[in-house]
Amino acid sequence: MLVPWRGGVNEAGDGPLQCAQVSRIGRYLDHLELERRVSPHTRDAYARDLDALAAFAAGESQPAEALDLDALERFVRGRMAEGRSPRSVGRLVAAVRGFYRYVSAGDGRENPAADLQAPRAWKALPKYLTVDEVDALIATPDTAEARGLRDRALLEVLYATGLRVSELLGLTLPQIDLEGGVVTTMGKGRKERVVPIGDAAVLWLRRYLAEGRPALMRARPSPRLFVNARGTALSRMGFWKILRAYGVAAGIGRAISPHVLRHSFATHLLERGADLRAIQMMLGHADLSTTQIYTHVLDERLRSVYERFHPRP
Repeated sequence: MLVPWRGGVNEAGDGPLQCAQVSRIGRYLDHLELERRVSPHTRDAYARDLDALAAFAAGESQPAEALDLDALERFVRGRMAEGRSPRSVGRLVAAVRGFYRYVSAGDGRENPAADLQAPRAWKALPKYLTVDEVDALIATPDTAEARGLRDRALLEVLYATGLRVSELLGLTLPQIDLEGGVVTTMGKGRKERVVPIGDAAVLWLRRYLAEGRPALMRARPSPRLFVNARGTALSRMGFWKILRAYGVAAGIGRAISPHVLRHSFATHLLERGADLRAIQMMLGHADLSTTQIYTHVLDERLRSVYERFHPRP
């Protein structure tokens, strides 16, 4: 029997012990949403991770609050053995540590997850496109049609700002200042930031707003900037499909995603001498160390140039 809570579902059982820990997890998720103001995406990810913790605890025949560090380490190793990436398991560990910190603060108990460590993640370089590939991608939509105008504006704004896909698709008309050439967005932790959008993006936004959006809306009101063919909000999955189709049409020989354009935005700025702090602010990274991964891209490129041209590599 499934035991639901807001944002997650537990499949391990329906006994009193199980229901009690589900209730505790539910209260923690509400705490994240209402007091910590995490994004719905983060809340849902934590719900899935804590769902797995509840199922593990039920298999151990004890409440999640009673698990010790050894049990929690076995839980984490089990998730890794399932093939989870270090990044995914790292998020799981963060969810578990946050939950036990919340429980310990409420009960005055010792936190069993205080010393729980995430696996060391590999330094995977972000995937990005070359400038020529971006130009080919952006030029692909047929701007003689309303949907083509929308897609051209979407791609221009995404590459001009490096917004997360949720930020891009969540934009409303008041968030766009075409005269000032900026967009105001609400990022992770509901932190507001202002990002320049550039002349090219402003040009295509003006065309889309004048010609494309009215044709898609068909006189139906919507606060969203980017809408689908029915005049309602464009979904993440819908945009992914659009983007991948344009990638194929542009002759880009690998799968691309909105995040690839976000990485391309940051990488190309850095290559042209932009300050890392400025890029951090535009991307909405809370920590500069997150932005510093882009310096590894340059390190790899510099090493390649050195090995190719230096007389004694």
